[in-house]
Amino acid sequence: MTFLFTALLKMLTLKNLFFMLLGIIIGIFKASLPGIQVNTALALFLPLTYAMEPDSGLIMLVSFFAAAMYAGSIPAILFHTPGTTASAASAIEGFELTKQGKAFTALRISAWSSAIGGLFGAFMLLFISPPLSLVALKFGPPEYFLLAVFGLVTIVTVASGPLLIKGLIAGAAGLLLSTVGMDLDSGYPRFTFGLFPLQSGIPFVPAVIGLFVLAQILTMIEKGTTQIVSATAVKEKWRFFPSKEEWKQIKNAVLRALPIGLVVGILPGAGADVSAWVCYNEAKRISKHPEKFGRGAIDGLAAAEIGKNTECGGAMIPMFTLGIPGSTSSAILLGALIMYGLVPGRELFTKHGIITYTVILGFIFANILMAVIGMLISRYIVNVTALDFRILAPVIITIAVIGSYALGNNMYDVWVMLIFGLLGYFMMKYGFHPAAMALGLILGPMAEKGFRQSLDLATGSVITYFLTRPISVIMIILIIATLVAPFLMEKRSSQGRVTPTE
Repeated sequence: MTFLFTALLKMLTLKNLFFMLLGIIIGIFKASLPGIQVNTALALFLPLTYAMEPDSGLIMLVSFFAAAMYAGSIPAILFHTPGTTASAASAIEGFELTKQGKAFTALRISAWSSAIGGLFGAFMLLFISPPLSLVALKFGPPEYFLLAVFGLVTIVTVASGPLLIKGLIAGAAGLLLSTVGMDLDSGYPRFTFGLFPLQSGIPFVPAVIGLFVLAQILTMIEKGTTQIVSATAVKEKWRFFPSKEEWKQIKNAVLRALPIGLVVGILPGAGADVSAWVCYNEAKRISKHPEKFGRGAIDGLAAAEIGKNTECGGAMIPMFTLGIPGSTSSAILLGALIMYGLVPGRELFTKHGIITYTVILGFIFANILMAVIGMLISRYIVNVTALDFRILAPVIITIAVIGSYALGNNMYDVWVMLIFGLLGYFMMKYGFHPAAMALGLILGPMAEKGFRQSLDLATGSVITYFLTRPISVIMIILIIATLVAPFLMEKRSSQGRVTPTE
């Protein structure tokens, strides 16, 4: 408690508050540029903090981290243009709300859900980091494989009903495309057709930009859209906090998403993408109105936001306690700690406790300030959707091209974005959901790596190896339950219908 009180006073100095605000503003601005991932921006941002004091530099970095993770959903909601790949799940429900004239609702739910998720992760980091960090050590290749499979099960949620078969086909195509590149064991190039750039695989960030951004733009151009929000859409008034009715709708989804996002964040390499999709899937599974998903369900949007922002705090738990980063972004933050001479482990919370707790408290305050700033700018930024789409479309396409090029400073990523944009356009035209393919691309490498390592580690039967690991058994049960639940619910609802009689 002595550390906390001293750290609070240190965090509330004008200097540290200024750097916190600066990190948030730059993070929100960064998120408006699709393609420049949070980890890339953090890496570019890191040298600027070298000459700063450790507490100020780290506060600015964690504030930037939290704000960028949240703000990637702003363009996803307004233009179906995810600022980060983790915001792709938010684009599904958020953009539907925008088209209905409910952009204020979508931005409000996004901001406060992000803040709740970030605060939960931060408080877990503050109070119970050591026991939670041990969870990461319990996960091996089988658990990572099943986690990826659990994420892929989300395809059933994204493309349910009559579109399920097409969704599964799109997901399988994404998995197939994820195998392009060097083989993990032999180092032999697979499906590269002699093209050298393909040896490193298909970069999923430009692919996701193409599938979500360019495909949506081409679809709207074909329909002759002149405005994102139609003139007949109901306009709503801006309000700062969600209403009681909105809290009631998202409550269950939020409570389920918080622990999921935390655990996924703790696991090294899982990432906010997996967390957002898994939480979104769980929100639909427990929803009383699953038919609303894909049509502007605010509980689905809230769950995706909770998932990706809780992951931020979760990813820092093993980083601070064990020196094991839970994500690429937290690995960069680990580099910042080492740059300042701070070694993760017990000494970080004892010898350097004041600095550590100052940074964690800064992360807590940054999540609150982030939501406040997000709500204030939402009052004005939503007006962009009323602009003539013939002006807006070239601007969005230009940003998408710049973002894709900036990823690796080469035209290969731009060509990938354009090809997947055309592919996504034809998929949307014929009823194949691009999100299913994106899931396959993102989770495919993680699933393959986990499965092949499990094959190497299994001394006898692979099935026996999986079934003798308690966490694996729990995850298998969850996967089966998630797959079976929609069919059972459909059967129950069909039995419950009353057939009219003469």
